[in-house]
Amino acid sequence: MNDIMQFITSNIEMLYILVFAIFLGMEVISKVPTVLHTPLMSGANAISGVVVIGAIILIRNTPSDNYIMLSIGMLGIALANVNVIGGFAVTDRMLHMFKKKKK
Repeated sequence: MNDIMQFITSNIEMLYILVFAIFLGMEVISKVPTVLHTPLMSGANAISGVVVIGAIILIRNTPSDNYIMLSIGMLGIALANVNVIGGFAVTDRMLHMFKKKKK
């Protein structure tokens, strides 16, 4: 518990930025028309790829006894991979809709 409080107090600015980014992202996405959600999902794949790389770098540079940072990195990799796979599935489905049907 003491380690968690020390982590929070030493990274309070980063936590503020994270909370602000969450609210800003929700506000921006809620204003997007439904027609544009699929192209935005396709673009989010690139951003999630950057998150995966950043989380891998975080895990590689973290000491093996720092379980908080290791678990945050693992969570980042898992969630970004779900986003990448889901984005590619949606994009693939969208592209199949534009193909001509065989007769």
